[in-house]
Amino acid sequence: MSLPGQLNPSPRLLLGPGPSDVHPRVLSVMTTPLMGHLDPQFLVLMNEVQGMLRDAFLTKNPFTLPISATGMAGMETCLVNLLEPGDKMVACVKGFFGTRIFDVAQRTGADITRLDVPWGQVFDLNVVRETLKKVRPKVLGMVHAETSTGAWQPIEELGKMCHEFDTLLVVDAVTSLGCVPLKVDEWEIDAIFSCSQKGLSCPPGLSPVSFSPRALDVIKNRKSPVQSWYLDMQMVSKYWSEDRHYHHTAPITMIYAIREGLRILLEEGLPARWERHTKNHKALKAGLVAMGLEYSAVEGHQLPQLNAVKIPQGIDDLVVRKKLLNDFGIEFGGGLGDFRGKVWRIGLMGHNSQPKNVLLALSALEQCLQSVGYEVSPGAGVVAANKAYLA
Repeated sequence: MSLPGQLNPSPRLLLGPGPSDVHPRVLSVMTTPLMGHLDPQFLVLMNEVQGMLRDAFLTKNPFTLPISATGMAGMETCLVNLLEPGDKMVACVKGFFGTRIFDVAQRTGADITRLDVPWGQVFDLNVVRETLKKVRPKVLGMVHAETSTGAWQPIEELGKMCHEFDTLLVVDAVTSLGCVPLKVDEWEIDAIFSCSQKGLSCPPGLSPVSFSPRALDVIKNRKSPVQSWYLDMQMVSKYWSEDRHYHHTAPITMIYAIREGLRILLEEGLPARWERHTKNHKALKAGLVAMGLEYSAVEGHQLPQLNAVKIPQGIDDLVVRKKLLNDFGIEFGGGLGDFRGKVWRIGLMGHNSQPKNVLLALSALEQCLQSVGYEVSPGAGVVAANKAYLA
């Protein structure tokens, strides 16, 4: 075969469900020369990353670390370590990733009760309580920010509720960490997982997790081996603890990246970070609504960092997204599962949550929609967004 040419892809603005654009400071530190994964200098970096992750999650959990794999490995880590064959679990499904929690949990041999609401809605915690009371599960799995629908699930009281029934709460925070309020200790979350490529503005490749002491007790007292050798937290913890026992070769450059991403997050401050995402979401929403577009998630529970909007009747999903990509270099996400071909998912996560991206996305989308015959008042989206910013 002939040798491929030098890598030189066209520039992209990644306004989909992830990955998001990497912060320039993160890209810069990724050129730092490698060191060994047991080098004393690298062990210091590991401690720094763990400390900053605790601050980002708002937890004091000692067992907080980045799994050397993507966000879905974080999901699997939480479930395979806490569940054994025959254990009871409730999986709350309100979209594609709630379904994935159910699918992964099934592979553990656990007895799963599936609780569903229509896509785009959120769970009434009174209904969840009744299910907990009836099933008395060992684990309840809930998606905080459902990436497939843009729905924002209230979970502030869920941990306390689960503990009334001696249930562990596992939370999918893949799309929420670094974007919206997330308070692991205050909300009594037992196990949580996220990713590096969204709110933290790093490349894909790491999945931050945190386990409460209560969850760790369950792991330590398992009767059967964890299904996954690589994700067995009793072994991984020995590498990330003071023992530093070899388990695997850590992705050195990705540790550099997440360390810088966390530094950026904490320099800005969590409240300011959350407010920035909210402000840009309100402007984008004002613009989209002015263009006649409707959100797929129920009002009052719409994620600021993941805006899922219904595709207008008669408009071809792929035609518009291809034009956005080819003419403007902008990536929007398409729908998954039940929403395939029915919604566009517009991400404003981490470094990408900026007014310039909001205004550019609205202007480009207007032109693309007009090109396929959709009627929209010229400039309506941008004017509405600017009014939202000025307000």
